[in-house]
Amino acid sequence: MFNQLSALLETGGTRFRRIEHAPEGRSAEVAAIRGTAPGQGAKAMLCKSKGTPEIYVLAVLPGDQKLDFRKVASAAGLKKVTLASPEEATRETGCKIGAIPPFSFSSRIMLLADPALIEAYDEIAFNAGRLDCSIIMNAADYVRIAQPKLQSICA
Repeated sequence: MFNQLSALLETGGTRFRRIEHAPEGRSAEVAAIRGTAPGQGAKAMLCKSKGTPEIYVLAVLPGDQKLDFRKVASAAGLKKVTLASPEEATRETGCKIGAIPPFSFSSRIMLLADPALIEAYDEIAFNAGRLDCSIIMNAADYVRIAQPKLQSICA
């Protein structure tokens, strides 16, 4: 995931920088390590539909906010969603929970992002597929490259 993400950003004309740091996946703690505000952190949470077939949604929100599962379900056109298990998250994204970047590299995963993430700051920060490396990038470049569906999903 780290290599795939790095290649995407490098070829996409994206303004970004990498920060190597001690492994950390919790939003507030990694923000302190990065020297960024907690709200700049792009917290990526893998959700799944209840029922079959399973539909996955990567919900991206500011690191200092909580997810509203009803809003995620509505934005994705689903009846109900729940958080994917750690095993499902690793299987579907190739990353451990806490290291999932705010990008979908799978046709099985819909990408939703709360507009609050990109409205308050010029840059966003996130773990880059690893718990020991973060990327800080231009928020407008994130929207251009990732192309998330922008929808209010915060509680």
